[in-house]
Amino acid sequence: MRMPGRRSILAAGALLAAPGARAQPVAGGRPVRLIVPFPPGGAVDILGRLLADALPAALRQPVIVENRGGAGGNIGADAVAKAVPDGSTVGLIGVTTLCAAPFLYRSMAFDPQKDLAPIGQVVTGAVLCVVNAETAAKRGWADFAALIAWARAHPEEVRMGSSGTGTTSHLVIEAVSRATGARITHVPYRGGGPAINDLLAGTIDMMFDVMPALMPHVESGKFRALAVSSAGRLPILPAVPGMAEFAALGLGDLDVQSWNAVMAPVGTPEPAVVRLHAALREVAGDPAFVERLRPLGYTVMTSDSPAALAARIQGETPRWRRLVEISGARLD
Repeated sequence: MRMPGRRSILAAGALLAAPGARAQPVAGGRPVRLIVPFPPGGAVDILGRLLADALPAALRQPVIVENRGGAGGNIGADAVAKAVPDGSTVGLIGVTTLCAAPFLYRSMAFDPQKDLAPIGQVVTGAVLCVVNAETAAKRGWADFAALIAWARAHPEEVRMGSSGTGTTSHLVIEAVSRATGARITHVPYRGGGPAINDLLAGTIDMMFDVMPALMPHVESGKFRALAVSSAGRLPILPAVPGMAEFAALGLGDLDVQSWNAVMAPVGTPEPAVVRLHAALREVAGDPAFVERLRPLGYTVMTSDSPAALAARIQGETPRWRRLVEISGARLD
């Protein structure tokens, strides 16, 4: 990734400090298009709409959500990369697109680390394993270990839906399957929403996915939460074990945290990048926004600067490359 130079970082700091810098509109005050690279109803869509509700007050201009699902988030990210770089288009891009996609796909229409300009991270969160509660009761899946044992005894009969091939949910289940020897059938969808609908109907049996869209169904009793992808347990789900507790299954070293960031087309003017980043920081500092996300399992975590986000992307890429290698996933 092309990291910002010292002169660029100092210039951004000067812009932030300049009187009235935060009052300057982006793209001449036109509505800002926020591309969500998944269909409506999934976790990223929920986050995108909450963000689009909160940003106009900080930006002093409208923000419009546009869903562009497909290819595990790559279609939407490609649309961001190819948009006019004037600040009028940004995207809510996930860590797998930024750090894992180059190692998953044999060829891509864009380079996520060269064609997207960092604005700021928004949230972080673990991936939750849920099963259809009725299916779990019939098959005796009282806990995660029981699910894995059943999957080992019934190869390819457990059907796991994901929000798309190459997404965090796909990589996690492939890593789990390889480590445990459980041959779980992966069923990719164009987003988390359609997969959740099929899990509710019992068409598929389980999901590993980010938490916001799953939590209402866990609370209603339709889904049973069996594990989280982080090493330890989460405060929001203290009864649900993390991967460190499944060392006997070969999962003791697995620790996957998903996060999303706002990115713009490379070449977006620096004043627009600074303005957008300042608006994100303002939203993230709003207790009401934080509280809206907390019950969904999201933790608000913003970047100190666009350069800090660029450094995080670069720093995490080797770990995600390793996860891709462990999963054995390779896509055309």
